[in-house]
Amino acid sequence: MENNKLLEQARQQLASSKSTPTAAGEKASDSKPLPDKEAVMDAVDRMFAEFELVYHNQYNKAFATPDKLAYAKKIWFSNLRHLDPEQITAASHRAIRESEFLPTVKGILKFCQPSAEELGLPDAHSAYLEACNAPSPKAAHSWSHPAVYHAGRASDWFFLAGTAEHNAFPVFKRHYDALCEQIRRGKDLAPPEQKALPENPSKPLSPEEQRKRMKAMRDELNI
Repeated sequence: MENNKLLEQARQQLASSKSTPTAAGEKASDSKPLPDKEAVMDAVDRMFAEFELVYHNQYNKAFATPDKLAYAKKIWFSNLRHLDPEQITAASHRAIRESEFLPTVKGILKFCQPSAEELGLPDAHSAYLEACNAPSPKAAHSWSHPAVYHAGRASDWFFLAGTAEHNAFPVFKRHYDALCEQIRRGKDLAPPEQKALPENPSKPLSPEEQRKRMKAMRDELNI
C-alpha cells in the first residue's frame, strides 16, 4: 500500500510539474504528433513499478526517497515523451529480459530500437564465423545478411583468414556493429556484387600468331 501511495504521489507531482503540457494532437518539433500524455505517464508508472520488483535493491538505492523517485520520473518522462506507450512498455520488458542492472534512460531508448534478431542480423560472433568460413569467391556465397559480407570485406578477407580470433574478432565486430547501427537507422545495404565474366573471352593465340608477336617485340627492342 505504501508503494502505491508513493507511486501516486510521484505521478501527481509529475503531472503538476508540466505547467504547459502538450495537448493531445499537438505536433512536436519534428511535426509528428506526440502520444497522449496520460498514456505515456501510465507507461512510465508501470515501468517503474516493474523495475522495483525486478531490481529491488538497486531500485531502492537509486530512488531512496519519494522526492528522488518523483524527480527521476520527471526526467524519464521528458526523455520518453515522444515515444508511444507500447514502445516504452516493450522496451522495459526487453530490458528486464536482457539487463541484470537497473536500466538508465539511455538504456531504455536503446531497447526501443529493434533488436538484431528482429532485423534478421546474426549476432556478432556468428557473423564473424560465417565471414571466416565463407568460401571464395566471397560475393557468390549465400550470406545470412549483406552486413556480414560488408563487415568481412571492410575487415579484409586475408586478415580474417590469417589472424587469430582474439585479434581478428574485435576488428570485425567494430565494422559489423557500425553496419548494424546504420541498418537500425534505416539504411539499406547493397547485396554483394559478382563481377560478370566477359561475354566474349579472348581466344588463345595460335603458334603462328605468337611467333609474329614475339618477332615484333624483338624488333621493337632491338634484340
